[in-house]
Amino acid sequence: MTEHIPDAVKSTAAIAGHPIHPMLVSLPIGFLVGVLLSDIGYMITTDPFWAEASRWLLLGGITAGVIAALFGFIDFFTISYVRSRLAAWVHFLGNVAVIVLSVMNAFSRPSEVQAEVTSTGFILSIVVVLLLVVTGWLGGELSYRYRIGVIPRTEDTVEPAP
Repeated sequence: MTEHIPDAVKSTAAIAGHPIHPMLVSLPIGFLVGVLLSDIGYMITTDPFWAEASRWLLLGGITAGVIAALFGFIDFFTISYVRSRLAAWVHFLGNVAVIVLSVMNAFSRPSEVQAEVTSTGFILSIVVVLLLVVTGWLGGELSYRYRIGVIPRTEDTVEPAP
């Protein structure tokens, strides 16, 4: 028996039909991957610039992540089809873990003038990026396979030529 996947599942958190959550997720992903990269920069050079960069990137990633999550929560809690997908639950809980681990990471870092990257902070950065690979993949599954946030087709929709 094949699973019925709708042509489109409109987002309830959208502007002119365009879902907001996918518009925002690239910011926290970029910031939090940047934390790992700047941690690596610190590990290679021991230059405190990289430790300070990591702290600012963490702040940006947490802030942007919470904002993106608010719009994802709206779709998750208002669309029953979303909640019926295992991928949505793993995406949701995995990204909650990303934010919690990022907050823990921020608090694990010394705030002195000569900041450094602790081994705990570095390990948390690695774990967060690995979680983002999984949750990002699942976000793509929700959009591209399960059609969540896709604008419904209309009669004037142009199909690509074969």
